[in-house]
Amino acid sequence: MSVTLPGIDIPSRTIDLGALATNDFLILLVVGLIAGFLASRVVGSGGGLLLDLVVGVIGAFLGSWLFGLFNISLGPGVLPMIIVAFVGAVLLLLIVRGFSGGFAYRRRGFTRRRRAL
Repeated sequence: MSVTLPGIDIPSRTIDLGALATNDFLILLVVGLIAGFLASRVVGSGGGLLLDLVVGVIGAFLGSWLFGLFNISLGPGVLPMIIVAFVGAVLLLLIVRGFSGGFAYRRRGFTRRRRAL
């Protein structure tokens, strides 16, 4: 689309999102939220909805990279996308847990408190 004035032609510039159209982006967010929620429950590190969404979306990219690396295809559809994102999110949470110094439940209150005399 361009704006035409008498004697002046001003082209307008639009941003083409390509593959990340609004529907695909919303599907990616929903898949990431579901996969992140499931992975945080399996691994045992609940961090809230926003953290589950971030972990799920990053896990979706990690899972799709790993599945592509090993030539594994689960087929088209939303359920295979959720499975791939779930596997990637679980791996991501386990890697983060490994680098953070072990299991988080050891620090959360399963230790005995000393009573003051």
